[in-house]
Amino acid sequence: MRPRSLTPVDRVLADAQRALETVFARPASQRPNPSLEAADLTLEEHDRRHAAGLMRINHVGEVCAQALYCGQAAVARDVRTREHLLAAAQEETDHLAWCEQRLRELDSRPSLLNPVWYAGSYAIGALAGLRGDGWNLGFVVETERQVEAHIDEHLQSLPPADLRSRAILGVMKADEARHADQAEHAGARMLPPPIPSVMALASRIMKTVAYRV
Repeated sequence: MRPRSLTPVDRVLADAQRALETVFARPASQRPNPSLEAADLTLEEHDRRHAAGLMRINHVGEVCAQALYCGQAAVARDVRTREHLLAAAQEETDHLAWCEQRLRELDSRPSLLNPVWYAGSYAIGALAGLRGDGWNLGFVVETERQVEAHIDEHLQSLPPADLRSRAILGVMKADEARHADQAEHAGARMLPPPIPSVMALASRIMKTVAYRV
């Protein structure tokens, strides 16, 4: 028996549920948290606050990734493109759960602006997807490449003793690179200027705010 295809109303309700779960619920990961194999060393107070700020940025990044992928999937024209986006979003849920857990370990919290980050990212994802599946996948590639770059920055900036955050970010970076490669192989088109620069500027603003709020 074939599974029932989703109607537009079904998809709206599913997206609304995913938004509520991403922003307000405690996500569950399908893969083990990579930080559990790393030593949990005691950090100096300044280092703890800095690590928490960086992991809050990464948590926001995963909130935005969920919203972007869902927004793009909502308007994807090809079923395979939609499935690719939703599969990537599922892996990003693991990242979201790991970052949230690490924030709790660092005696901190996610960004208070997560509803705003989610709504804005969903809208951006939907607008990107309306250009067509090639541009849709091109947006995935550029997003993931920029995320890889900022994870590299965080790996250099994290306190040396924060082995658990490093373990999480290492796996996240590998996943982001794979998502970009998969999108390229699926037919992504290179985004024209100034779109990548605008995306980088928006990312810098998000990181500056999320580090503190």
